[in-house]
Amino acid sequence: MTAVPSHSTRAHSFNAAAAQYAANRPSYPPALLDAVEELAGRPLAGARVVDIGAGTGIATALLHARGAEVVAVEPGEGMAAEFRKAHPGIPIVRGDGNSIPLADSSVDLITSAQAWHWTDPARSVPEALRVLRPGGALALWWNTNVLDVPWAAAQALRAEKFFGIDPVVERSGTGSRAADPDGVLDFTQRLVRWSRRVPVDTHLANIGSHSVFLVHGEEASAAFLAEERTHLLKAFPDGIVEETYDVDLLVALKP
Repeated sequence: MTAVPSHSTRAHSFNAAAAQYAANRPSYPPALLDAVEELAGRPLAGARVVDIGAGTGIATALLHARGAEVVAVEPGEGMAAEFRKAHPGIPIVRGDGNSIPLADSSVDLITSAQAWHWTDPARSVPEALRVLRPGGALALWWNTNVLDVPWAAAQALRAEKFFGIDPVVERSGTGSRAADPDGVLDFTQRLVRWSRRVPVDTHLANIGSHSVFLVHGEEASAAFLAEERTHLLKAFPDGIVEETYDVDLLVALKP
């Protein structure tokens, strides 16, 4: 039986694929940032923000473009190097959500896009509360696959079968219970649906940059992706895939 890769192994797997991640992962729609402002009760413009697990800077750049004074926090060397290359004007420091390298009560908003599930909430929730100013907010979000779209649901099932994924475990990283098991924070949840149209190669490179692919090695991933190309070209004969996502957003104010 193949050993199940550890949480830590999966968390660090992105560093070797940082360029692939930066080039192919989806961004987030303007409506998401509108929802963050609404639920946080303040505009992003002028807000002091720390983006936890910033990766290659996909979300950080959007926050910066909205006028936020944003500092990125990223633990991975490969991801941080890609961030600096793409966003030389945005400050980035090495660290993670379990030990945020910022002073007490120093930021208005903490964000984490696609990354909070790599933290230990027993440590990251108290750290967030330490760093946030009174009335500040913690905003967490994930692009999640939309399983009411038939081709996407079929793809997810094929991946689960091929890699031996437990779908319940795989999808348990999001949601307020996972984000804060002790119930310290009172999260408000919002789903924001959006889509993008990309070439088949971009879609395959996108899904291939997910940790379950990265930790199973090139040979296994290549085999799945080659077969998946055939399925996709049947569903999208013009070679353009419409990816649909629900951004699962959680926002909590500092008590």
